Amino acid sequence: MKNQRLNSAFILSVCALSLNGCSMMMDEEEMAEQQPTRPAMNVIDVTAEDRTPVAATSSNETQPRGMDAYGAIGQPPLYSSVQGAYKGRPLTKHIGDYVKNMTQDLIANMEYVNDKTPIGVTHFALLDTNLQQTDLLGRQMAESFVHELHKFRVPVIDFKATEYIRITEDGDFVLSRDYLELSSSLPIEYVLTGTMTKHQGGVLVNARILGMQSRAVVASAQMLVPFYVVDALIPSDGSEQNGMRDGVKLSRG
Repeated sequence: MKNQRLNSAFILSVCALSLNGCSMMMDEEEMAEQQPTRPAMNVIDVTAEDRTPVAATSSNETQPRGMDAYGAIGQPPLYSSVQGAYKGRPLTKHIGDYVKNMTQDLIANMEYVNDKTPIGVTHFALLDTNLQQTDLLGRQMAESFVHELHKFRVPVIDFKATEYIRITEDGDFVLSRDYLELSSSLPIEYVLTGTMTKHQGGVLVNARILGMQSRAVVASAQMLVPFYVVDALIPSDGSEQNGMRDGVKLSRG
């Protein structure tokens, strides 16, 4: 009888514990249902190329690109002092680096030109025009070629130089684009010129050295200049008016 009473007491205690455990589980489930769902924590995607924060919510929605987790619109990197000018990654190379490589190609296959044959450098023309139009890229390439040819000890004549210095309120100048102010007879035997055309990913530049009398091509080079290098050239006025193409102002001659 005593053992039966102990067994009955043990069974009753086990049942009581199980009932208490069941009631505790039910209470926890009810509390969980009553508590409002909390949104997921904001997670910033630092692996994105443009480092644009992406916020994850409970509905798996993402913030629009260009906005941070708090809805603020960020500004893209600006690498100039001109509003609306070149935006993008910082430049590691400029147009002079590409002209340097092209000059090495010209020197490698150049014929007849030596340290006794003066050479002139003209602007590069836009290929899909009447070859009488250029832009800021064509002008800067000519200036860079003058520098690179001089480094190779090739005699370069700047035919835009006048015989006097013009002193004005805007500055002191010796160069001019007025042909009436320039000499009509210069000892130029060869000329470096070329063309440019828009290409997928950049501007395809064709450079060549011609004989002034024979018109024979005595050297040639070709290179694709990426768009982000071309767009880094900023007009001095910084305007976007008619006659602008790809961020550079077109001009004749």
